[in-house]
Amino acid sequence: MLTYGSVCSGIEAASVAWECLGFKPLWFSEIEHFPCAELAHHWPDIPNHGDMAILADRILNREIPAPDILVGGTPCQAFSVAGLRQSLNDERGNLTLEMVRILNAIDTIRRQDGKQPAILVWENVPGVLSTKDNALGCFLGAIAGEDIPIQPAGKKWTGAGFVSGQKRNIAWRTLDAQFFGVPQRRRRIFLVASAREDISAAKILFEPQSLCWNTEASVSKEAELARTVTTRFGMRGDAFKETYVLTQTGTTVSGNTIYPTSLARKSAKLWLGNQEAFSGDYYVINSNIINKTDNSG
Repeated sequence: MLTYGSVCSGIEAASVAWECLGFKPLWFSEIEHFPCAELAHHWPDIPNHGDMAILADRILNREIPAPDILVGGTPCQAFSVAGLRQSLNDERGNLTLEMVRILNAIDTIRRQDGKQPAILVWENVPGVLSTKDNALGCFLGAIAGEDIPIQPAGKKWTGAGFVSGQKRNIAWRTLDAQFFGVPQRRRRIFLVASAREDISAAKILFEPQSLCWNTEASVSKEAELARTVTTRFGMRGDAFKETYVLTQTGTTVSGNTIYPTSLARKSAKLWLGNQEAFSGDYYVINSNIINKTDNSG
Protein backbone atom coordinates (compact mmCIF):
# COMPACT_ATOMS: atom_id res chain seq x y z
CA MET A 1 0.00 0.00 0.00
CA LEU A 2 1.40 3.37 -1.04
CA THR A 3 1.13 6.34 1.30
CA TYR A 4 1.06 10.01 0.36
CA GLY A 5 1.19 13.50 1.76
CA SER A 6 -0.69 16.31 0.04
CA VAL A 7 0.16 20.03 -0.12
CA CYS A 8 -2.16 22.80 -1.28
CA SER A 9 -4.73 20.07 -0.76
CA GLY A 10 -7.90 21.99 -1.64
CA ILE A 11 -10.86 19.63 -1.61
CA GLU A 12 -8.44 16.72 -2.22
CA ALA A 13 -9.06 15.59 -5.79
CA ALA A 14 -6.02 13.31 -5.54
CA SER A 15 -7.54 11.43 -2.61
CA VAL A 16 -10.79 10.87 -4.51
CA ALA A 17 -8.86 9.60 -7.55
CA TRP A 18 -6.48 7.39 -5.58
CA GLU A 19 -8.89 5.89 -3.05
CA CYS A 20 -9.92 3.12 -5.46
CA LEU A 21 -6.22 2.27 -5.91
CA GLY A 22 -5.77 1.68 -2.19
CA PHE A 23 -3.44 4.65 -1.63
CA LYS A 24 -3.48 5.95 1.95
CA PRO A 25 -3.18 9.65 2.90
CA LEU A 26 -0.90 10.35 5.86
CA TRP A 27 -1.47 14.10 6.03
CA PHE A 28 -2.85 17.14 4.23
CA SER A 29 -1.66 20.75 4.07
CA GLU A 30 -4.35 23.39 3.46
CA ILE A 31 -5.03 26.85 4.94
CA GLU A 32 -8.26 28.09 3.28
CA HIS A 33 -11.36 27.85 5.45
CA PHE A 34 -13.79 26.05 3.13
CA PRO A 35 -11.47 23.26 1.92
CA CYS A 36 -10.21 22.79 5.49
CA ALA A 37 -13.80 22.19 6.61
CA GLU A 38 -14.36 19.81 3.70
CA LEU A 39 -11.21 17.84 4.54
CA ALA A 40 -12.23 17.58 8.19
CA HIS A 41 -15.66 16.30 7.15
CA HIS A 42 -14.55 13.63 4.66
CA TRP A 43 -11.22 12.65 6.25
CA PRO A 44 -11.63 13.32 9.98
CA ASP A 45 -8.77 11.00 10.92
CA ILE A 46 -6.18 12.55 8.58
CA PRO A 47 -4.28 15.51 10.09
CA ASN A 48 -4.25 18.81 8.20
CA HIS A 49 -0.96 20.55 9.00
CA GLY A 50 -1.94 23.89 7.49
CA ASP A 51 0.88 26.07 6.11
CA MET A 52 3.16 24.01 3.86
CA ALA A 53 6.12 26.26 4.75
CA ILE A 54 6.44 24.45 8.10
CA LEU A 55 6.38 20.93 6.70
CA ALA A 56 10.03 20.39 5.73
CA ASP A 57 11.40 21.18 9.18
CA ARG A 58 8.75 19.10 10.92
CA ILE A 59 9.44 16.16 8.62
CA LEU A 60 13.17 16.38 9.37
CA ASN A 61 12.32 16.47 13.10
CA ARG A 62 10.15 13.35 12.57
CA GLU A 63 7.05 15.16 13.79
CA ILE A 64 5.37 14.38 10.46
CA PRO A 65 5.82 11.04 8.62
CA ALA A 66 7.67 10.84 5.30
CA PRO A 67 5.25 9.30 2.73
CA ASP A 68 5.87 7.33 -0.45
CA ILE A 69 4.34 10.09 -2.59
CA LEU A 70 4.25 13.88 -2.31
CA VAL A 71 1.38 15.34 -4.33
CA GLY A 72 0.10 18.85 -4.88
CA GLY A 73 -0.82 21.63 -7.25
CA THR A 74 0.89 24.74 -5.93
CA PRO A 75 -1.05 28.01 -6.53
CA CYS A 76 -1.46 28.58 -10.26
CA GLN A 77 -2.34 32.29 -10.00
CA ALA A 78 1.33 33.25 -10.13
CA PHE A 79 1.67 31.63 -13.57
CA SER A 80 -1.76 32.38 -15.09
CA VAL A 81 -2.91 35.38 -17.12
CA ALA A 82 -5.72 35.97 -14.63
CA GLY A 83 -3.15 36.22 -11.86
CA LEU A 84 -1.02 38.74 -13.82
CA ARG A 85 1.78 36.17 -14.24
CA GLN A 86 4.09 37.48 -11.52
CA SER A 87 5.66 34.00 -11.43
CA LEU A 88 8.36 33.57 -8.76
CA ASN A 89 8.02 37.24 -7.79
CA ASP A 90 4.65 36.22 -6.36
CA GLU A 91 4.91 34.52 -2.95
CA ARG A 92 2.41 31.95 -4.22
CA GLY A 93 4.79 31.06 -7.04
CA ASN A 94 7.60 30.51 -4.55
CA LEU A 95 5.55 27.74 -2.93
CA THR A 96 6.59 25.67 -5.95
CA LEU A 97 10.20 25.81 -4.77
CA GLU A 98 9.08 25.13 -1.19
CA MET A 99 7.64 21.88 -2.49
CA VAL A 100 11.16 20.81 -3.50
CA ARG A 101 12.38 21.53 0.02
CA ILE A 102 9.62 19.28 1.37
CA LEU A 103 10.53 16.55 -1.12
CA ASN A 104 14.20 16.74 -0.10
CA ALA A 105 13.22 16.46 3.57
CA ILE A 106 11.07 13.41 2.84
CA ASP A 107 13.88 11.71 0.93
CA THR A 108 16.36 12.46 3.72
CA ILE A 109 14.20 10.70 6.31
CA ARG A 110 13.34 7.81 4.01
CA ARG A 111 17.03 7.29 3.24
CA GLN A 112 17.82 7.21 6.97
CA ASP A 113 15.09 4.61 7.41
CA GLY A 114 16.35 2.45 4.54
CA LYS A 115 13.31 3.19 2.35
CA GLN A 116 13.03 4.04 -1.33
CA PRO A 117 12.97 7.76 -2.25
CA ALA A 118 9.58 9.41 -2.61
CA ILE A 119 7.70 10.12 -5.84
CA LEU A 120 6.62 13.69 -6.61
CA VAL A 121 3.35 14.39 -8.47
CA TRP A 122 2.79 18.07 -9.32
CA GLU A 123 0.13 19.90 -11.35
CA ASN A 124 -0.11 23.44 -12.67
CA VAL A 125 -1.31 25.65 -15.53
CA PRO A 126 0.41 25.69 -18.96
CA GLY A 127 1.46 29.28 -18.30
CA VAL A 128 4.34 27.94 -16.22
CA LEU A 129 5.98 26.84 -19.49
CA SER A 130 6.61 30.40 -20.65
CA THR A 131 7.29 32.70 -17.70
CA LYS A 132 9.88 35.44 -18.20
CA ASP A 133 11.93 34.23 -15.24
CA ASN A 134 11.98 30.57 -16.40
CA ALA A 135 9.99 29.35 -13.40
CA LEU A 136 9.73 25.79 -14.74
CA GLY A 137 13.49 25.70 -15.34
CA CYS A 138 14.06 26.80 -11.73
CA PHE A 139 11.71 24.06 -10.54
CA LEU A 140 13.27 21.39 -12.77
CA GLY A 141 16.78 22.40 -11.75
CA ALA A 142 15.93 22.23 -8.05
CA ILE A 143 14.30 18.80 -8.40
CA ALA A 144 17.12 17.42 -10.56
CA GLY A 145 19.81 18.58 -8.12
CA GLU A 146 21.29 21.38 -10.22
CA ASP A 147 22.69 24.54 -8.62
CA ILE A 148 21.28 26.72 -11.43
CA PRO A 149 18.00 26.70 -13.40
CA ILE A 150 17.74 24.39 -16.41
CA GLN A 151 17.27 26.37 -19.62
CA PRO A 152 14.76 25.44 -22.36
CA ALA A 153 16.13 24.80 -25.85
CA GLY A 154 13.89 27.56 -27.30
CA LYS A 155 12.05 30.61 -26.02
CA LYS A 156 9.79 28.49 -23.82
CA TRP A 157 9.37 24.95 -22.59
CA THR A 158 7.49 22.44 -24.73
CA GLY A 159 4.29 20.81 -23.52
CA ALA A 160 6.08 17.57 -22.66
CA GLY A 161 9.60 16.58 -21.76
CA PHE A 162 11.98 14.50 -19.68
CA VAL A 163 14.98 15.33 -17.51
CA SER A 164 17.56 12.77 -16.40
CA GLY A 165 19.09 14.61 -13.47
CA GLN A 166 21.96 14.05 -11.10
CA LYS A 167 19.49 13.68 -8.25
CA ARG A 168 16.16 12.68 -9.84
CA ASN A 169 14.46 11.80 -13.10
CA ILE A 170 11.60 14.11 -14.11
CA ALA A 171 8.86 13.92 -16.74
CA TRP A 172 6.11 16.40 -17.52
CA ARG A 173 3.18 16.39 -19.93
CA THR A 174 0.20 18.58 -20.84
CA LEU A 175 -3.18 16.86 -20.44
CA ASP A 176 -6.71 18.16 -21.09
CA ALA A 177 -9.53 17.21 -18.72
CA GLN A 178 -12.06 16.93 -21.57
CA PHE A 179 -10.43 13.69 -22.70
CA PHE A 180 -10.60 12.08 -19.26
CA GLY A 181 -14.32 12.10 -18.55
CA VAL A 182 -14.63 15.72 -17.34
CA PRO A 183 -17.04 17.97 -19.33
CA GLN A 184 -14.73 20.97 -19.58
CA ARG A 185 -11.65 22.10 -21.46
CA ARG A 186 -8.96 22.36 -18.81
CA ARG A 187 -5.35 21.93 -19.94
CA ARG A 188 -2.87 21.33 -17.15
CA ILE A 189 0.79 20.38 -16.79
CA PHE A 190 1.41 17.18 -14.84
CA LEU A 191 4.92 16.41 -13.59
CA VAL A 192 6.28 13.22 -12.04
CA ALA A 193 9.75 12.96 -10.48
CA SER A 194 11.71 10.53 -8.33
CA ALA A 195 15.19 9.31 -7.45
CA ARG A 196 13.97 5.70 -7.39
CA GLU A 197 15.91 3.23 -9.54
CA ASP A 198 12.93 0.95 -10.15
CA ILE A 199 10.51 3.60 -11.43
CA SER A 200 10.61 5.59 -14.68
CA ALA A 201 8.82 8.94 -14.50
CA ALA A 202 8.54 8.85 -18.30
CA LYS A 203 6.76 5.49 -18.27
CA ILE A 204 4.29 6.73 -15.66
CA LEU A 205 3.28 9.79 -17.71
CA PHE A 206 3.73 8.58 -21.28
CA GLU A 207 2.76 4.90 -21.31
CA PRO A 208 0.10 4.18 -24.00
CA GLN A 209 -2.35 2.82 -21.42
CA SER A 210 -2.67 6.31 -19.96
CA LEU A 211 -4.48 7.40 -23.13
CA CYS A 212 -7.53 5.21 -22.60
CA TRP A 213 -9.88 8.22 -22.43
CA ASN A 214 -8.41 10.12 -25.36
CA THR A 215 -10.02 10.22 -28.76
CA GLU A 216 -7.76 9.49 -31.72
CA ALA A 217 -7.67 13.17 -32.65
CA SER A 218 -6.57 14.17 -29.16
CA VAL A 219 -3.54 11.88 -28.98
CA SER A 220 -0.72 14.41 -29.07
CA LYS A 221 2.85 13.97 -30.22
CA GLU A 222 3.93 14.36 -26.62
CA ALA A 223 2.12 11.14 -25.73
CA GLU A 224 4.65 9.15 -27.76
CA LEU A 225 7.70 10.85 -26.23
CA ALA A 226 8.57 7.96 -23.96
CA ARG A 227 8.73 5.55 -26.91
CA THR A 228 11.99 7.23 -27.91
CA VAL A 229 13.54 6.99 -24.47
CA THR A 230 15.57 3.87 -23.78
CA THR A 231 15.07 2.04 -20.52
CA ARG A 232 18.68 2.80 -19.73
CA PHE A 233 18.07 6.51 -20.16
CA GLY A 234 14.67 6.46 -18.49
CA MET A 235 16.08 4.92 -15.35
CA ARG A 236 18.83 6.46 -13.26
CA GLY A 237 21.80 4.34 -14.34
CA ASP A 238 25.56 4.78 -14.09
CA ALA A 239 25.76 5.83 -17.74
CA PHE A 240 24.32 9.29 -17.13
CA LYS A 241 25.97 11.28 -14.35
CA GLU A 242 25.18 14.68 -15.84
CA THR A 243 21.75 16.24 -16.23
CA TYR A 244 20.15 15.67 -19.63
CA VAL A 245 16.96 17.22 -21.00
CA LEU A 246 14.65 15.77 -23.67
CA THR A 247 12.00 17.86 -25.40
CA GLN A 248 9.99 17.27 -28.55
CA THR A 249 11.37 18.90 -31.71
CA GLY A 250 9.63 17.20 -34.63
CA THR A 251 8.52 13.88 -36.04
CA THR A 252 10.03 10.96 -37.91
CA VAL A 253 8.32 7.93 -39.35
CA SER A 254 9.13 4.37 -38.28
CA GLY A 255 7.00 1.80 -40.09
CA ASN A 256 3.41 2.99 -39.88
CA THR A 257 3.88 4.87 -36.62
CA ILE A 258 4.76 8.55 -36.24
CA TYR A 259 7.21 9.26 -33.44
CA PRO A 260 8.50 12.59 -32.19
CA THR A 261 12.18 13.31 -32.58
CA SER A 262 13.31 14.08 -29.07
CA LEU A 263 16.16 16.41 -28.30
CA ALA A 264 18.43 15.60 -25.39
CA ARG A 265 20.98 18.04 -24.10
CA LYS A 266 23.17 18.53 -21.10
CA SER A 267 21.94 21.01 -18.56
CA ALA A 268 22.80 24.52 -19.71
CA LYS A 269 25.83 26.12 -18.06
CA LEU A 270 25.98 29.83 -18.75
CA TRP A 271 29.50 30.86 -19.76
CA LEU A 272 29.36 34.12 -21.72
CA GLY A 273 30.96 34.02 -25.14
CA ASN A 274 30.78 30.23 -25.39
CA GLN A 275 27.54 29.23 -27.10
CA GLU A 276 28.43 25.52 -27.15
CA ALA A 277 28.98 25.51 -23.41
CA PHE A 278 25.66 27.31 -22.93
CA SER A 279 23.63 25.05 -25.21
CA GLY A 280 25.30 21.79 -24.31
CA ASP A 281 25.79 18.80 -26.60
CA TYR A 282 22.74 17.67 -28.55
CA TYR A 283 21.60 14.08 -28.98
CA VAL A 284 18.77 12.86 -31.18
CA ILE A 285 16.85 9.96 -29.67
CA ASN A 286 15.33 7.73 -32.35
CA SER A 287 14.34 4.08 -32.44
CA ASN A 288 15.72 3.69 -28.91
CA ILE A 289 19.21 4.75 -30.05
CA ILE A 290 21.01 7.85 -28.77
CA ASN A 291 23.00 9.53 -31.55
CA LYS A 292 25.12 12.64 -31.04
CA THR A 293 24.63 15.41 -33.58
CA ASP A 294 25.99 18.91 -33.98
CA ASN A 295 24.24 21.93 -32.49
CA SER A 296 22.84 23.02 -35.83
CA GLY A 297 20.49 20.04 -35.74
